[in-house]
Amino acid sequence: MDKVFIRGLEVEGIIGIFKWEREVRQIISVDIEMDFDNKKAAKSDSIEDALNYKLVGKRITSFIKNSKFQLVETLAENISKIILKEFPVTTVKVTLSKPGALRGSDSVGISITRP
Repeated sequence: MDKVFIRGLEVEGIIGIFKWEREVRQIISVDIEMDFDNKKAAKSDSIEDALNYKLVGKRITSFIKNSKFQLVETLAENISKIILKEFPVTTVKVTLSKPGALRGSDSVGISITRP
C-alpha cells in the first residue's frame, strides 16, 4: 500500500498531567502516515483523486488546538479515529512528541498504528 505522510507538524496545545501543563500551551509535534492507494491520482493528475494532506493537516491542527487531554496516548488515539473516520485511508500511524518534556532529551512521545 502507498503511504501519504505529514512529518513534523507543530501545533500548540494543552497537554500534560501537571498543573503548570494545564495552564500553558506547549508544542506538540505530530507525524502522520496514512495508507492510501495513489494509483488513481497518479493516473488522473487530479487532487480530487488524491488524499489531500493539506486538509488532513488543517483538521488535526484545529483538533489539537481545541483539545485539553492529559495524556499523549489519548490525543493520539483521538487523532487516529478522526483520520480513519473522515478521510479515505485504510490504516494510520500517528506519532506524537513533546519537545523538551524530559531534561536531557530532544523529545518524548508515542507512536500508534490503527487499522
